[in-house]
Amino acid sequence: MTKPLAFQVLDSPISGRGAFAIRAIKKGERLVEYTGERIPHPVADERYDDDAMDEHHTFLFTVSSRTVLDASRGGNEARFINHSCAPNCESEIEKGRVYIFALRDIKDGEELHYDYAYERSGEETEREEAQYRCRCGTKICRGSIMEPRADYEKRVRTKKRKLTLARRERDKAKDLYALSHATRRSVTKAKKKATGR
Repeated sequence: MTKPLAFQVLDSPISGRGAFAIRAIKKGERLVEYTGERIPHPVADERYDDDAMDEHHTFLFTVSSRTVLDASRGGNEARFINHSCAPNCESEIEKGRVYIFALRDIKDGEELHYDYAYERSGEETEREEAQYRCRCGTKICRGSIMEPRADYEKRVRTKKRKLTLARRERDKAKDLYALSHATRRSVTKAKKKATGR
């Protein structure tokens, strides 16, 4: 037997339709699984041409580097949960499945939302920034449903640091190999000299 949803879908002041609590929800409660057709990224790119769209698409949910959920096909009510820069819910990926949890206690009638935090590439155009603008209206609204720029910059710095450490480890391994190779050669030479062979 399926557990009844703790929310209903209604018109939203944030954007289009939204999910609104129909009872009090406790912090940590798992509200719904985000469902949809599981497709690879190239198929998602073919289906949704960002350059031809005035508005962004929000029915795609990246599960992994290979898989995207397209909630416009086989999706459920979870696809109507809007973005907010001050969310009361969060999404979590567990064994390839996506669930929405309450971040805090939520009152009956309150709209549910989580931070979409779409990953930036660092090369967003003004048009793309406009496509992904945020309308949550909270005091801490960053103006975009994309991840905060500080998070993007931190991710880039972390990636660079990991690459630098990997290079150092590789160079150290090369140096050790060269040293051990040189040591073996000098030991062999010394043996030959001592034995006259």
